[in-house]
Amino acid sequence: MPETLDADTVTALVVDATAAPSMHNAQPWRFRFFRDSRVFHMRSDLERSMPRADPTTRALHLGCGAALFNLRVAAVHAGWEPATRLLPDPQDPQLLAAVRLDAPVTADGDLAALYPAIHRRHTSREPFTEEEIPAGIRDELCGCAILEGARLVFPSAWHVARLLDLVHDAEGRDALDPAATEDMERWTRIGPDARDAPTDGIPDHAFGPRQYDGKAPVRDFAGRRPVAGRQAATFESTPQLALLGTVNDRRADWLQAGQAMERVLLQATLDGLATSLTSHALEYPELRWAVRDPQSTMGFVHMVLRLGYGPPAPGTPRRPVDEVLELATGLSG
Repeated sequence: MPETLDADTVTALVVDATAAPSMHNAQPWRFRFFRDSRVFHMRSDLERSMPRADPTTRALHLGCGAALFNLRVAAVHAGWEPATRLLPDPQDPQLLAAVRLDAPVTADGDLAALYPAIHRRHTSREPFTEEEIPAGIRDELCGCAILEGARLVFPSAWHVARLLDLVHDAEGRDALDPAATEDMERWTRIGPDARDAPTDGIPDHAFGPRQYDGKAPVRDFAGRRPVAGRQAATFESTPQLALLGTVNDRRADWLQAGQAMERVLLQATLDGLATSLTSHALEYPELRWAVRDPQSTMGFVHMVLRLGYGPPAPGTPRRPVDEVLELATGLSG
């Protein structure tokens, strides 16, 4: 294996990394690759933050953590061992991670096996069936979160009902405060904006149908805006939800949770599951505390996952690599 990576290989790794989900598909990351030391720096892009929905940038860190996990998977798939440090410079808070690519890769078949799911995984806002996820798959997904230092919990029926009430509470709060939807409106593309080759945000073809009936916690990204040709549909009445969280609630925990979230999503994709994410209730601090499962040791919930069986979901656009990747010479630790 060569001691350096050519530009095409580095570019391919970043393409894989940026297939990760992020809040409203804002893609709030930047990468810098130091050729001489084979080190990636991943930085946050605060111009793509959500001042209303994510004032602490917790969700931003989750998305960047998911991109970091994809980078690790892609590196192992390409034969490199990704030695990863989170928040390596306390004086540079936007530097979220440094990843040094060592060769040869050690035995890590678990990571490499996830690679085919990177570009197959898409957030689904379509109805799922009522078919229950087998216990073995649930246990496997819980194990994926533990491997990344987080926890995944499938709450009981009474707590799922409580979660749905909290989501409806968040929807009601948004309806009473027009400013609450400013971030969503900034990052959604409807009509000509969706057709003119967007590179970020959520285009209207990915909104999914309006929910005519059912209880799935799927955010309606159209809001009150009309979308030509959009249909209504009945969603599942017993959504299968999982809570992803950590014991603590610091920036490093957010990055760990983002990696765990993506590991769970990739494994779920390989298992034939459709997946979507909802953070609506988590955007209000007083609701977020009520989301946690009191029977769990999970201290802080970072994401609610909706899992099940459903049709393939359309992809959302990604920014050109030259907007998010810088190639540099020299060394970096």
